Amino acid sequence: MTAPSPPVPISSSGATTVKLEFDDNKLLIQLFGSHHAHLACIEQALDVSLNARGNILTVAGDGSDVNVVRAVLDGLYRRLKDGMTVGHDDVDAALRMTGQDGAGVIRDGSSDADPIIRTRKRHISPRSPTQATYTQAIDEANLVFGLGPAGTGKTYLAVAKAVEKLVGGEVDRIILSRPAVEAGEQLGFLPGDMREKVDPYMRPIYDALHDMLPNQQVIKRLESGEIEVAPLAFMRGRTLSNAFVILDEAQNSTAVQMKMFLTRLGENSRMVITGDLSQVDLPRGTRSGLRDAVDILEGNDAIVMVRFTDRDVVRHPLVSQIVRAYEAVESQRGTGASYEKDGAKTPGI
Repeated sequence: MTAPSPPVPISSSGATTVKLEFDDNKLLIQLFGSHHAHLACIEQALDVSLNARGNILTVAGDGSDVNVVRAVLDGLYRRLKDGMTVGHDDVDAALRMTGQDGAGVIRDGSSDADPIIRTRKRHISPRSPTQATYTQAIDEANLVFGLGPAGTGKTYLAVAKAVEKLVGGEVDRIILSRPAVEAGEQLGFLPGDMREKVDPYMRPIYDALHDMLPNQQVIKRLESGEIEVAPLAFMRGRTLSNAFVILDEAQNSTAVQMKMFLTRLGENSRMVITGDLSQVDLPRGTRSGLRDAVDILEGNDAIVMVRFTDRDVVRHPLVSQIVRAYEAVESQRGTGASYEKDGAKTPGI
């Protein structure tokens, strides 16, 4: 592959064998992986056989699968030529992102159609089509809801986009919030100053920030107020202008809190609301503010709601299986993200 290949038409079903030639042997160690681990990953995901000899890779299998392999490797090879790295996660992402479009053409998941999020420490690419839709929605809409199970990248990608826009000067500050349900929003009895009281509930957000920015920058920006992390209850009465605002774990907000938070949106601000309606920790009988907002705001053209599924889980493969197993059981029991007509929470919500 001396140059990026054009889209590859899907051939008819049947055994096909092609030879792919790469012009830079130095890049093949990363492309194929240690002990050809990346090739093994592709073989497990698709019904193909891969055999590498020098800089030539023989691909055998069903015609459509062979074309997918070619598109995946083409995109990853161009990534290496651009000076970026390729690891197991990148191979997994390329497999998720590569597929057939409506014209019967293989869509290269590593193409420029899915822009990379650039932060000071990392360059982050969408790892599923839904993630690509989500990041595009954040760029284009002022209010975006990211709905779905844990491990789908809802919060991580939102924080990445927030950091990108802060570093790029598009916003003056980032405001990150979560309901502190485990403490009943009553933080006064906890020891320490406000930061020490809040930190345990905000740890996932801090972890994401430290992935995007050098440690000293995170500390400096927190101290200056460019990045603010606060419980949802502390948002009342504020107008959030020139800011990128994220509400995480929004399923644990009440309807009153959600309305309050949504109406904080000020001039030149973007807001992302993330949550999983299958994991509501509110007291029995309390309607989730996230469910309420989805029901009320669904259909508003200015608001984008992106729904993730177990197929978008990018943690350990076992997490997808766990999510599917719980969804199946909850469906049988009539529980999950459903509500009675009077708005009361059904068992399991």
